[in-house]
Amino acid sequence: MIRRLAEETRLSGAVVHGGVVYLAGQVADDPTLDTEGQTADILAQIDALLAEAGTSKAKLLSVQIILADIRDAAAMNRAWDAWLDPEAKPARMTIEAPLVDPAWRVEITGIAALD
Repeated sequence: MIRRLAEETRLSGAVVHGGVVYLAGQVADDPTLDTEGQTADILAQIDALLAEAGTSKAKLLSVQIILADIRDAAAMNRAWDAWLDPEAKPARMTIEAPLVDPAWRVEITGIAALD
């Protein structure tokens, strides 16, 4: 069975299948926030999607973080480090790439196991 969560016009916020949760790229609801604020906003959205799917950040397997400007890595990492479960660190990659809306500083996607 496939479950689609937080469906929008072009995508689902997450898709659950085969014991795995696939997160779409999440961006901040408030693009006026700085990089640290946008990251915290996105991580709260990820918490909510994972909870709706029936799991948590402790079950994240991998995360991909896209920064509009790699010089914002320290600000992003402040929010990440405050949020991260130190006993359950996922595999992670961070890259720089242009985002669809120039106001967005961060986009995060990932894959998690179900509880």
